[in-house]
Amino acid sequence: MVLSHAASNSDVSVHSTFASRYVRTSLPRFKMPENSIPKEAAYQIINDELMLDGNPRLNLASFVTTWMEPECDKLIMSSINKNYVDMDEYPVTTELQNRCVNMIAHLFNAPLVETETAVGVGTVGSSEAIMLAGLAFKRKWQNKRKAEGKPFDNPNIVTGANVQVCWEKFARYFEVELKEVKLSEGYYVMNPEQAVEMVDENTICVAAILGSTLNGEFEDVKLLNDLLVLKNKETGWDTPIHVDAASGGFIAPFLYPELEWDFRLPLVKSINVSGHKYGLVYAGIGWVVWRNKEDLPEELIFHINYLGADQPTFTLNFSKGSSQVIAQYYQLIRLGHEGYRNVMENCRENMIMLREGLEKTGRFNIVSKDEGVPLVAFSLKDNSSHTEFEVSDMLRRYGWIVPAYTMPPNAQHITVLRVVIREDFSRTLAERLVIDIEKVMRELDELPSRVIHKISLGEESEANGDNLMVTVKKSDMEKQREIINGWKKFVSDRKKTNGIC
Repeated sequence: MVLSHAASNSDVSVHSTFASRYVRTSLPRFKMPENSIPKEAAYQIINDELMLDGNPRLNLASFVTTWMEPECDKLIMSSINKNYVDMDEYPVTTELQNRCVNMIAHLFNAPLVETETAVGVGTVGSSEAIMLAGLAFKRKWQNKRKAEGKPFDNPNIVTGANVQVCWEKFARYFEVELKEVKLSEGYYVMNPEQAVEMVDENTICVAAILGSTLNGEFEDVKLLNDLLVLKNKETGWDTPIHVDAASGGFIAPFLYPELEWDFRLPLVKSINVSGHKYGLVYAGIGWVVWRNKEDLPEELIFHINYLGADQPTFTLNFSKGSSQVIAQYYQLIRLGHEGYRNVMENCRENMIMLREGLEKTGRFNIVSKDEGVPLVAFSLKDNSSHTEFEVSDMLRRYGWIVPAYTMPPNAQHITVLRVVIREDFSRTLAERLVIDIEKVMRELDELPSRVIHKISLGEESEANGDNLMVTVKKSDMEKQREIINGWKKFVSDRKKTNGIC
């Protein structure tokens, strides 16, 4: 119970926030209030409303880290008031970022000599990192075309239809055509052969994904590199590769050290990775590193001195917090290779346990692969009675946030559920999730006929029993929403009458 002090003239009374007028008055939602309120009341009101958010630890939709050690939490809080861009004022923080860049570059096998410094930068996330890498490719391509006296106004990027939306943002914001390799049923990543076929003289790079958001699968960067080397030799082009390792960059080096996807491949010129995913840092940190200095055009780097000294900067935004940079350095030195390897191995083992548990139910097809990001993507073997969206919706009753989504073109007829296995998702939670999924399936087996019967009664033209199965089998999204809404109303009505569901 939060206590606050209210002073009236000369006497002071101590009262509960819940006994004050602030909890029985609606606060403005879209305009700033005219008057101040006590700090205790402001805290309590906001804290109470935030309780309605989902539990981050049970948010299995997200790849983003939701737990860190208390010692790192302390470091984050002690540096939360530092603006990272003030490099002259906070030189140690700048030094820690440079150490992180070099550690990550070495992790990705950058061809650096003993005393050479890596080229890279910390970003707010992989979205900003991809924007920066894309701009570097675009500018290099434009400079080359200008020098050759050729048109430079129609650049494109080749990638798979499974890319994260930040690639679409880059293409639209910076006027680059996005040429997507379409997917197909059973093959949910970019086909390297089709990608290389789409490359032309205006292609600034081919983007490969190390850890698809859809099913966690690693794309074959080695095959892409080899095919592109041959095409470059035939055409005289020098089309490079960028690897979007947002999810897989902190996984592959520890689980699959022999897998060639990084700077060991000659055409890989830049790599981005999300520190706030399997880099094990809270949201707000990403990294991009380049193979060498020549791959980052000097004209993209700004030099400022109005904060105290000459400071080179290549970012989309200016100010940002220092906490996540410090947290990343903490994790790198705290865990080392051994610690990261143990975390990733635990994630993989728990992923296998969850996959096997789902397979034993006999109700699901597994869409994800064993090698890749530790996640389980799965779909219903039989969705004639209920859909993956209904399973996702019902799991929320148990606190689980498990997303359901359709695949991109040309596999948009496939709907999947996805569970991301993060560091804090233990074997106990995995076992609990399987149990709850089985409960949901039993409940769904009992609900649809009654729900659809209630829906159909409102549609006199389809009120007879012969049409009930037709209603179930309709696959358009409108009918799915109608069924889910009908089910929600049914559950709500049962609760009101103390019925048991």
